[in-house]
Amino acid sequence: MNREKSRQIFEQAVTLIPGGVNSPARAFGGVGGSPVVIDHAEGPWLFDVDGNRYIDYVLSWGPMILGHCDPRVTTALNYATSRGTSFGAPTLAENTLAELVIKMVPSVEKIRFVNSGTEATMSAIRLARGFTGRNKIVKFIGCYHGHVDSLLVAAGSAAATLSVPNSPGVTPGTASDTLLVEYNDVAGVRETFAKFGAEIAGVIVEPVGGNMGCVPGSPEFLHTLRDETAKSGSILIFDEVMSGFRVAKGGAQEYYGIAPDLTTFGKIIGGGLPVGAYGGRRDIMDAVTPVGKVYQAGTLSGNPLATAAGIATLSAIDSDPEFYAKIDRTTTRLADGIARAASDAGVKVAVPHIGGMSTVFFLSEQDDAVVDWPSSSRCDKALFAKFFWNLLDAGVYLPCSQFETMFTSSAHTDAIIDETVDAAAKAFKNLR
Repeated sequence: MNREKSRQIFEQAVTLIPGGVNSPARAFGGVGGSPVVIDHAEGPWLFDVDGNRYIDYVLSWGPMILGHCDPRVTTALNYATSRGTSFGAPTLAENTLAELVIKMVPSVEKIRFVNSGTEATMSAIRLARGFTGRNKIVKFIGCYHGHVDSLLVAAGSAAATLSVPNSPGVTPGTASDTLLVEYNDVAGVRETFAKFGAEIAGVIVEPVGGNMGCVPGSPEFLHTLRDETAKSGSILIFDEVMSGFRVAKGGAQEYYGIAPDLTTFGKIIGGGLPVGAYGGRRDIMDAVTPVGKVYQAGTLSGNPLATAAGIATLSAIDSDPEFYAKIDRTTTRLADGIARAASDAGVKVAVPHIGGMSTVFFLSEQDDAVVDWPSSSRCDKALFAKFFWNLLDAGVYLPCSQFETMFTSSAHTDAIIDETVDAAAKAFKNLR
């Protein structure tokens, strides 16, 4: 494929923007080469500035569950835009979107809208600390919760340890109240609560890990979190920025049958526009200003364009009782097909999937599955990079890192999935 125009635009971007990108996930750092510059999108397709068409499994990193330019969303956006793009005042649409989320996610009794997933997790952590009067937060190695200072931390060698910063600009004091535990490590969770339980304000976890690739939490692990936080009086925060409204109507918490105290949202609730939210138990949420004393504010929070797109997206999902069954069938067809193609080619992979999320992991010799960050980090990144470029040249657009998640939408048909599997089969054979 010719991508000369993309290359030229990216070379210009490097002179204007750090690294040429406004988010490092777009930089192709994990696969090498220059990023594709996108011109427009429709349904399951992306079109670059050189006129190439790709089957899209990034979907703006998750939000486009209906596919790109779904007419229900674009119609709602056109109407909202004609009435004004920001008011800095209450609107009826905020109530409507809040009612939809509360209806679909039973653990949420009240919700506050913000502008990004990072802002949502930052606010939820502050709220957990303010509500409990405690300082320590537990997070899990391999889970990403946005670029919040206290969560940009690296692990020590113990099962649970006080953390140290892993980004310049994050002070040791900021990171010192964050405890790190290995993902899916039930014994580590129990050990941490035995040692620090009375000091722990909250636990934040991706119930489905999405930033070490797609790594579902084990039921035992997630139920242990619910049990330990309940016993210690800590707040259980499910970060469903990625998994919310993607693995089930009520998110991963519905899938696993667990009610967290707080949930953070993003991506799908804005239908592709910048958005975030956090919500949960009424008594906890009423600790937020102006009712309570935990401060949080935002000029563009509840923006009328984001709420319009979110209402259109969630309404489309809510009106189709078979929506998630169809998404699950599509994703299973994709994952199983890729796994078969790899096996036929003698390539060792795992393709875990849940709802509309999946990842092709190129396993190390010592691993038969990916269940945590160590097993994910041992995967063959160089082999993934070759696979990525083979598929890109075949017109299939994957996340540009072994440690990211593929997404499917309701616009991905069986024919499109089969075309992808055929391309993957050829790509695996070319890896030899």
